[in-house]
Amino acid sequence: MAAIPPGTIVVGKSPDGLQFLTLKLANRHGLVTGATGTGKTVTLQTLAEGFAAEGVPVFAADVKGDLSGVGAPGRGDAWCVKAMDHMGLKYQADQFTTVFWDLFGEQGHPIRATVAEMGPLLIARLLELNPTQEGALNILFRYADDNGMALLDLKDIRALIAEIAQDNALQSQLMATYGNISDQTIGAIQRQLLVLENQGAANFFAEPALDISDFMRTDRDGRGIINILAADKLMKSPKLYATFLLWMLSELFENLPEVGDPEKPKLVFFFDEAHLLFNDAPKALVEAVETVVRLIRSKGVGIYFVTQNPLDVPNTVLAQLGNRVQHALRAFTPRDQKAVKAAAETFRQNPKFKTEAAITELAVGEALVSMLEGKGTPMMVERTFIKPPSAQVGPISPAERRQAMQNSGLSGKYDTTIDRESAYEILQKKHETPTQQAGGGMLDNILGGIFGGGSAAPQPGPRGGQPRRQPQSMGEKAINSAARSMATSVGRQVGNAIVRGVLGSLLGGKR
Repeated sequence: MAAIPPGTIVVGKSPDGLQFLTLKLANRHGLVTGATGTGKTVTLQTLAEGFAAEGVPVFAADVKGDLSGVGAPGRGDAWCVKAMDHMGLKYQADQFTTVFWDLFGEQGHPIRATVAEMGPLLIARLLELNPTQEGALNILFRYADDNGMALLDLKDIRALIAEIAQDNALQSQLMATYGNISDQTIGAIQRQLLVLENQGAANFFAEPALDISDFMRTDRDGRGIINILAADKLMKSPKLYATFLLWMLSELFENLPEVGDPEKPKLVFFFDEAHLLFNDAPKALVEAVETVVRLIRSKGVGIYFVTQNPLDVPNTVLAQLGNRVQHALRAFTPRDQKAVKAAAETFRQNPKFKTEAAITELAVGEALVSMLEGKGTPMMVERTFIKPPSAQVGPISPAERRQAMQNSGLSGKYDTTIDRESAYEILQKKHETPTQQAGGGMLDNILGGIFGGGSAAPQPGPRGGQPRRQPQSMGEKAINSAARSMATSVGRQVGNAIVRGVLGSLLGGKR
């Protein structure tokens, strides 16, 4: 049996021996590239399993559905056993605690965020707005903040836009205070919102919003939980996919404390189909991504981009990806040849072979590997056969997925949508007649009586001390639960009003 140094993950075997990824350097980020069918998904699964086995939680997008097999035990496929024997390692079937997520709530627990948390910068990119329209969206966010109207879901934005379109006095007020919003701009934003809704984004913009700490759990054995995002349907809305993952990176950066360079990452984030993040992205957004990638390392988060072509990633970001796995590339076109040359030049050259030629000769499951060593310098590149996964290779069944969801410890936390008072309801009340408002007050009194109502004020305690807790009816418990959710969300709303997420602050506080 080959010896495995502590604090490392086995990546594969080269002619010179086993190749390892050092956990202490894993938050220096990484890149997995290669043409379709060359083994990128297997490499991703092998790395994810290695991190989880060492107690590091993992988040990965499952674009094809194949990655879900990490939650089922390996089947001892002949090629897996043979490959492990070749590496001097013993094959042992394993499985990992897996939590499934889905923005549409179909193949995993729903993931939601509020419009306010996403902020105008990302919403503008999601809507594909031009600079003038993005400026108008910033005005909408600012007006909502200044007037105490929470923007939680898409109907809140639509209601606010409709209010501005119909109220000439409000348009004049906005022009005097914030700037002009033309009718053409309002119409363009309304049309793009409709397109976004048709793509299913209304499922994502809602509450309860995701608690990012739910991605950073370990199981009862101390192994990292592998979070799998079902992305096969999501890939039909590539802007939504890329914007969601970018939002998640900014949330991690904004909420995690500084830890420097820990002995192992607090979370490893695999961004599959990474080119979607940068396609048609404005320069300011690419610069923000570059800054987040550079700084999030100090939060103990490792980011691993997975894509077909290294040219998909801007040079400023590529320079920060120290751990590299390069599968085969095909050089059929001038762009392909340029990609091969660019990929070869990023490695520390090995005198035993020509890197540029090797990239086009690699077999399926073979890759050029260069990991960081010592004080963070890249190792000499090696031709390496990637270690096979220990869990199942290929997708699990729908029944197995449902069972995993039931056992995740999150069942019920995100399943039911909460629709509390926000901009939409506030604007509706503004246009209610006095009779309608009185009817609403009467309904509140009736509900109060049913739920053991009356005044919600607490009874004073002895000598002005803490109020005595009164027994709660079932109705009061439900109301209090909703109130706690509201309080949490209000706190997040206030935070977002101060700084619209890390991306806004990195772009000079743009709102």
